Parts: sequence; C-alpha cells; structure tokens
Amino acid sequence: MIKSKYLLFLGLTFLLSSFHSVEQNPLHYDVIIYGGTSSGIAAALQAKRMGKEVLLIEPSARIGGLTTGGLGQTDIGNKQVIGGIAREFYRGINQFYTDPAHWTFQQKAEYLDGGQTRTEEGENTMWTFEPSAALQVYEAMLTEANLRVIKNEKLDRSGGVTLVDGKITAIRMLSGAVYEGTIYIDATYEGDLLATANISYTLGREANATYKETLNGVHTRLTDTTMTGLPAHNQINHKFTDGVDPYVVAGDPQSGLLPGIDPDGPGEFGAGDRRVQAYCFRMCLTDHPDNRIPFEKPTDYDELNFELLLRNYEAGEDGFPWINSKMPNRKTDTNNRTGFSTDFIGQNYEYPEATYEQREIIRLQHRSYQKGLMWTLAYHPRMSEHIRTEVSRWGTCKDEFARADGWQEQLYVREARRMIGAYVMTQYNCEGLKVVEDAIGMGAYGMDSHHTQRYVTTDGFVMNEGNVEARVQAPYPISYRSITPLPSECTNLLVPVCLSASHIAFGSIRMEPVFMVLGQSAGAAACLAIDHETTVQGVSYEELEKVLLEEGQVLRNE
Repeated sequence: MIKSKYLLFLGLTFLLSSFHSVEQNPLHYDVIIYGGTSSGIAAALQAKRMGKEVLLIEPSARIGGLTTGGLGQTDIGNKQVIGGIAREFYRGINQFYTDPAHWTFQQKAEYLDGGQTRTEEGENTMWTFEPSAALQVYEAMLTEANLRVIKNEKLDRSGGVTLVDGKITAIRMLSGAVYEGTIYIDATYEGDLLATANISYTLGREANATYKETLNGVHTRLTDTTMTGLPAHNQINHKFTDGVDPYVVAGDPQSGLLPGIDPDGPGEFGAGDRRVQAYCFRMCLTDHPDNRIPFEKPTDYDELNFELLLRNYEAGEDGFPWINSKMPNRKTDTNNRTGFSTDFIGQNYEYPEATYEQREIIRLQHRSYQKGLMWTLAYHPRMSEHIRTEVSRWGTCKDEFARADGWQEQLYVREARRMIGAYVMTQYNCEGLKVVEDAIGMGAYGMDSHHTQRYVTTDGFVMNEGNVEARVQAPYPISYRSITPLPSECTNLLVPVCLSASHIAFGSIRMEPVFMVLGQSAGAAACLAIDHETTVQGVSYEELEKVLLEEGQVLRNE
C-alpha cells in the first residue's frame, strides 16, 4: 500500500509539472520553437544555453521526430562535418550503449553496424541506435537543461498566428492556449508555422529552368536503358522489372489502371510539378522471438493494391524488397528498396497542406499499405518462397512504440513545404559551384529524391519516376539566409527544417544530423537577435559565426 501511494504521488507530481498555466510560467518567452524534432530540440538547447527563456512545443506525444521514430541509420555523407549539439547527441548514444543493461536481446560484442554510419573502433560517438535509445538520450538532454517542453499542442492553422508590422507576436494552439515570444522557430517537417504566418513557400519540384538546374523537375526515360538530359553522375534506382503490365486485367487497358498509377503522368522532362517524393514508415523490426510481433494482415487488405508487387517478382525481380540495416538488440532500420517496396508512391501529394484530420487519414493509409505489404511479402502464396521465408521471420517490436501492433506514429515526411526565403540553396551550392559566405552548417549527402509517381510508358508498361541519386564532391556550406524569410514578410522567424532550397538541393540537406546542426544555429541566431534588438535578417554573421565555432559547429572544409 505504501508503495502504491508513493507511485501515485510521483504520477501526480509528473502531471502537475507537465501542466502549463500562466500562473506557473511566464506570459512571454524569449524563444518559442514549434516542432520537437531533432532540429527543434537542438534549437531549444542552444537558446537555453545562451540564457534565454525557451519554450519547445511538440504537436504530438513524442519528441525527436524521425530520430526517435525509426530512422536509426540516418544518411550523413561525412561524419566529420557533424559538430556541436548534434555530435553531443551521438556521443550520448555511444554512452547509452556502454551500459550492459541496455543490451537486452543481444550482447554488445555481437552487434556489428554497417554502411556509411559504421562506428569505428575507439570512436566516442555511435551512429546507429534503437528509437527508444534516441528518445532516452534526448529526454536526458532536455531534463539536464531544465527545458520547458509541451507536447500534444497543435498550432491553430486558421488564424493562429498574430502578425504585427511583419513580426509574429503570438501563436494560438487548437486548445486555445496562446504563447507570446520574441523570436519564433519553425522546426516542423511540414512548415506549418511559416505557412500560417503567410510566409512564401513552394511544393513539389521546380522546373530545371527555374534555377538553371539539371537534376530538378520530371525525370522521364526514353527507353528502359537510356536516359536523356541527365548528368552522367546521376543514378536511377528502385525500378520495376521490364514488362510489368499496369492494367487490372493484364493486357486490357479498358479494365483500368492498377492502384497507385497516375493517369496524368508523367509530364514533360525537366518540367516542374507539385508531386512530392514518397513517404513511408521507417520500420523498426526484430527477428528475436521474445520481442517479435508477427506481421498481420490488415482488416482492409485488398490484394489488388499489391498486384504490381506480385507481377514484378513474377516478371523476374530477384532483389530483396527492403534495406534492413542492423540496429542494436537484433533490431533494424528498414527502408525502401526495388520498384515496389515501403514507399507509398504517389499517395502523399495533399499531405503538406492538408488539415490535421486529412493528414491523419493519409498516415493511416500509409500504415495500412505497409502492413499489407509486409503480410504479402511474408505469406502470400504468389510471392517467391525465399522472400516469404526471410520476411516471415521478422516482425515489429514489442518494446519500442506505444501501439499494441508495434508500429510507430511518426511518418517519414521526406519533404513538404519549402520556404522561399532570403537565399535559395540550389544544385549549384551542393556541387560547390556556388559557395556561400554565411555558413551555419554543412551538407554532405548526395542529392537524393525518392520516386514521386508511377505512370504508363508509351510501350504500355509501368514505370516509377522521380528517383535521383547524385553525388556531391565535398561537404558544402549552407547559408544563414536560407533559414530566414524575406524581410518584407517576417522579421522574427527562423526555419531550419523547411528551409529555402530547391527540391534537389533539399534532397541533399534533408538529413537528421544536418537538421540538428541548422536547428542549433537557428537557436544561436535567435539569441543574438534578442541581445541586439534586431531582426533575424539583421543578425551580424561575424558574431553568429564566432558563437557557432565556440559551440563546436563545423562551418567549412579544413
């Protein structure tokens, strides 16, 4: 009984400490960050370290975004350009796994990470992790900083931003709560704060002509093996096997197209459109029998939704339909691979500007699709036996997420809105042909876009379109101006995630470690704007650079 009363006391104490009221907290904050993603967390930590009153608002029940939502092996490109708070996080991951108590389903000596994020012997950072480990590290960092975090508070996107003379003075949540700040940071994947503040933004892909690029816009192919107009260093992957029929009744166009094929595709080569690269859930799977939840057939399963998958294998596909990167404790970070995989191609075009209710429907559709995909791969009799045998020994994890089926809530929003700000990062920046002088971090990963659509070729077969995988020669600086709006639109908002970049440049920048770096830089800039009573556009870059270098950020190639 004493123990129960003590636990009840602790629970009440936690609830009271989490409750937000004007009596307990200041009416006005120096820096308000909307979006508890990795970028938002880094921004909040930096602003707090610089002595500011900081509020971090997360629309969902879980902080950390994709880093705590299944993206355990994020693309980096060059680990040496990841400094500051981002590197502190990866050092925290390393320290977390030095504790034997955190190895429950595997001995540490049995784990071998791989790929570009391999942790070298003696390295004091670790680059692969379970979602729950990332969550614990972030929570410890926030607790140590005594940062105020509010969860489950969504911005009222219908007039929930008060603008006076080009400055945001307050934001209102759907709950009715109002928060006033001096500087605001939009660290969401969707760019909801910037859009509600009427900041200019774009969606989809620009035409190549817009910024005189070569890797933007529509990427059609002339034949199955020949492309036109693309640089030699670009690769097109995740293709269908030649000859996959797109019609409900094979060979009969009158029977209609199979689900997921865009009847309006593909568009003209190099032209812009509003198609958004595909989303998915980055699955955290396990093959440990004590922790595995077998793949289940969703209640709304329709075999027709997976007919293209089955036909692709029957046409000769021999590749495995996922990238199953190893994480600690016999878990994975599982990503898209081959022509029909975890990416729900063409089903997210409305998501960036959709209402919260519409987004939830899209998210549920993505989960149902992936559940059906995994069941089909594991158990469908038309699937190749070696695929069924391998996939069926995996399942979601009992110990990672709150849902009983082991699935996460965080959808992999690879790209949504992109601000049109004071400076637009383009392919030229990524390739080192243009070099900015106001660096706040560095990009290093290749210019990467997942497919945006499926269409029918002139030969009458199905084709994916939109994938780009183009190298960058070296790490390149990202401009401070790319996270600031046009001065005529807003003078106290910073946007480190949905920053000002073309589609193809964003494809290189959009990596979680880079978002952390940009978030920290945004937090520092916010503080300098307050200290000098200036706009975000008026922050002295020389002073910002000095602060960032002192904080361990990497701003240039040495």
